Amino acid sequence: MKIDTKNLGDGTITFLPSGEVIFKLDSYKENPILRPQEVGLAWYEDGVKKVGAVFNGGAEVFNGKVILAPRCHKNYKEGKFTDEMTGIERKCFENYISEIWLFESADRMHFKRLDGLVIKGDGTDHRDFTYGIEDIRIVKYKDTYLLLGCGKVAPPFKGKNADKIAIYSTKDFANITYHGIVDAFDSRNAIPFPEYIKGKPYIFLRMYPNIQLTPLNGGIEQLLYPEKYRKLWEEIYINRDKYLLFQTDSYSHEKEKIGPGTQPIKTERGWLFIYHSVGKIEKEILSSYGVTSSVERGYSVCVALLDLDDPTKVLCRTRHPIYIPNAPYELTGNEEHPVDVSNVVFPTGATVYGEKLLIYAGAGDKYEILLSCNINNLIDYLWRYCRN
Repeated sequence: MKIDTKNLGDGTITFLPSGEVIFKLDSYKENPILRPQEVGLAWYEDGVKKVGAVFNGGAEVFNGKVILAPRCHKNYKEGKFTDEMTGIERKCFENYISEIWLFESADRMHFKRLDGLVIKGDGTDHRDFTYGIEDIRIVKYKDTYLLLGCGKVAPPFKGKNADKIAIYSTKDFANITYHGIVDAFDSRNAIPFPEYIKGKPYIFLRMYPNIQLTPLNGGIEQLLYPEKYRKLWEEIYINRDKYLLFQTDSYSHEKEKIGPGTQPIKTERGWLFIYHSVGKIEKEILSSYGVTSSVERGYSVCVALLDLDDPTKVLCRTRHPIYIPNAPYELTGNEEHPVDVSNVVFPTGATVYGEKLLIYAGAGDKYEILLSCNINNLIDYLWRYCRN
């Protein structure tokens, strides 16, 4: 099927007053592509309509269509908590347990739900985590699709050591097999490579607040049988400093934490690795997007290029985000687009069609959006301006 991509931008290169050169992804003109009230995630309290959330969906191509797997929840209430990592009081949500709904799209832009397909995290299917399943990434490995998410073993916002890697697989997105959790350590964002590299599978991990990249010495079976290979997972945790890929002390927009975003994309010049960062977004970057307010704590999209034969070798890495919150549904919201968490863009899935790179991301912890660029333009920018 030929897809009309004329409404998907190629990205732009912008020269800042300081002389720095940044790359900016384009936002699809019909964003958000998924809104909770349009997919049945709304309810009434005392006659007042409340709107839930559909966001942070991993994405992959199956039978010529894009499968999107966002987390969904409703019937929750707003509260506050003190972040034990930072000591900052932040907004939180109570009384919710996320589950994963599956959607599909023939044109990669307009999605419809696959009826009856739900990955539950409430203990219905297993008891090793019961407080929700969040932020699944999809990685195609040979003829199998690996789905890795965050299985919550404690209520969101209310427990340490609550985030475990939950592993699923499918060949047809009709029958989904659960493989268990990695309980040796916390990691919200675990993403394997789609193929072996020099005889080994690799996986990105996020052990707060940094990004690790580690080989799986037990092979792909280490993912498919996590309990059997618990000792190897424990060894990864013990040696986590050895596997450090990126840490948070480099740039202001990455000061609080960073984490793997989408599955890695193989190109002729390296593995394209899209990740998210949390920190203060610089005024000069905000101005380039037309944002006049300050963003002391924002999620943004960053990217690196890793060596094809040794992905622990970083060839290029952006010094500035390639996308920041700038629309109402990404910033603080408005009447049309309220948000649950301000200043959030969170990349979780990517596909390539021709020369177009399509990135699927959560926005405001409430919506799913689509970003795009010409993949060659992005790689040329990295090679010219961001070489290590």
